[in-house]
Amino acid sequence: MRKSSTSTRDAQDLFRSLRSAYAATPTNLKIIDVYIGFAVTTALIQVVYMAIVGSFPFNSFLSGVLSCVGTAVLAVCLRIQVNKENKEFKDLPPERAFADFILSNLVLHLVIMNFLG
Repeated sequence: MRKSSTSTRDAQDLFRSLRSAYAATPTNLKIIDVYIGFAVTTALIQVVYMAIVGSFPFNSFLSGVLSCVGTAVLAVCLRIQVNKENKEFKDLPPERAFADFILSNLVLHLVIMNFLG
C-alpha cells in the first residue's frame, strides 16, 4: 500500500512541476500548441469516423488525415523555430519562420488537393 501512495505522490509532483514550467511558456508558443492539438484532434476524429462509417472515397480519407498530420508537423517545426530558448535558430527572425510555415503549408495543401483528384 505504501508503494502506491509514493508513486501517486511522485506523479502528482511531476504534473505540478510540468504545470508550473508550462505556465512560464510565452503566449505565442501556447497558441501554437493549441493549433497542434486541434490538428491532431481533427485527424483522430477523421480516423474514428472512417472506422465507424467506412472509407469509400479512400483518397479523401487519406487526404484529410495527411493534411491534418502534415499541418501539425509543420506547426511543431514553427514552434521549434520561434522558441527563444532554442539556440539553434537564434539568428532566424520569427517573421521568417512564420513565412516558411505559410509557404510549406501552401505546398502541402497543393499536393493534398492534387492527390484528391
